[in-house]
Amino acid sequence: MNANSVLLQKKYGRIVAMFAKQSKLTLDEALEFFYHSSLYQLLREGVSDLHCMSDGYLAEDLKEEYCRMYG
Repeated sequence: MNANSVLLQKKYGRIVAMFAKQSKLTLDEALEFFYHSSLYQLLREGVSDLHCMSDGYLAEDLKEEYCRMYG
């Protein structure tokens, strides 16, 4: 199932804002990382209705991906 593109863009914004706050990054840095992350790729492709997961869960997943890459 594919999410409405406007709603998906809003979800991206909420995820990035939460991730930036958790990781102490600027919004620009968080957004840059998000758009190059595997999480973004999966969300964009609609894999496993990942977009239905909570924003907090997805932000935490993004943070874990960031920590794996940059320690």
